[in-house]
Amino acid sequence: MNGFNSQDFFNEQVNETELIGRITRAAQEIYTIQTDTASYQATVSGKLRHEAASTSIWPAVGDWVVYQPHDGDKAQIQRVLQRRTVLSRRAAGPGIDEQVIAANVDTVFIVSTLTKEFNVQRIERYVMQVYESGAKPVIVCTKRDLCEDVMDKQAQIERHAPGVPIYLVNNMDGSGIEELQNELHERDTISLIGSSGVGKSTLMNRLIGEDIQVTNEVREKDERGLHTTTHRELFALPNGTYVIDTPGMRELQLWGDATHVDTTFSDIDELSEQCKFRDCQHHQEPGCAVIAAIEAGELTSERLKNYQKMLREVERLDLKNKYGTHRANRILHSPRARKS
Repeated sequence: MNGFNSQDFFNEQVNETELIGRITRAAQEIYTIQTDTASYQATVSGKLRHEAASTSIWPAVGDWVVYQPHDGDKAQIQRVLQRRTVLSRRAAGPGIDEQVIAANVDTVFIVSTLTKEFNVQRIERYVMQVYESGAKPVIVCTKRDLCEDVMDKQAQIERHAPGVPIYLVNNMDGSGIEELQNELHERDTISLIGSSGVGKSTLMNRLIGEDIQVTNEVREKDERGLHTTTHRELFALPNGTYVIDTPGMRELQLWGDATHVDTTFSDIDELSEQCKFRDCQHHQEPGCAVIAAIEAGELTSERLKNYQKMLREVERLDLKNKYGTHRANRILHSPRARKS
């Protein structure tokens, strides 16, 4: 993989005696490390395992790591280098752990189908998480050949993801892929994310020009797909772009802060500047520019509801990170919190 070791950001974090490579595959704590000249099957060293305070600092696909080779093509990962960007979500379960989806990603393709599983609220959540990561969001809508109201759904996405590039593709015959290739730049890393059955693996095969990922048909009755991709893996495209394919997600629990919610809902954020009161909650306050925009048909009430829902979600996460789950729940259920 040419160009891996020319990244100054990562080279500056190591000394002359340390060896660095990039994680290109992760499955059940077995990792593949790729360098310009070799590939290693690696595990985490005992020291790193002991020092890891949370799973978020464990190696992830896209990470650059310091490694020590042994027994030919085997290696131990000594440490994970500082990341430029981190695409994460809140891990499933009652805790508040961060689960890293991919690291050091420049652009994220949010893959969504235009058929029954189309959901603009879900797209909004993905967009927010990409902004949180530090990467650029791009929306890729598949199955346009099976959609009878393509332009209407594109307009919906444009209203719910202002400023985010949108591409409509047909994975089966490849139409729309040529336009999408404008987002592929040499040495950049792209990650694909989305629900099961939206066509990520088929899209990956189209981008790379060969069938490297197994694909399955979705269930006809609800269009839900199987988890065709079961692990995260980085591939090199012919033009020098790197792409990370990821398993489909049933849900995306947010990880981040309110700043990136405001970025995702930039239209509401801009309207808020025109509200009469600086602390306007956009409920029934007089002089609320957001409510006025809804009444004028310039903004949907559903978008405002999703904005408020995501804002509450990240604010709860922030409280739990600061005070722990038990105390945060007491704060959230206090009379003052219920009034707000």
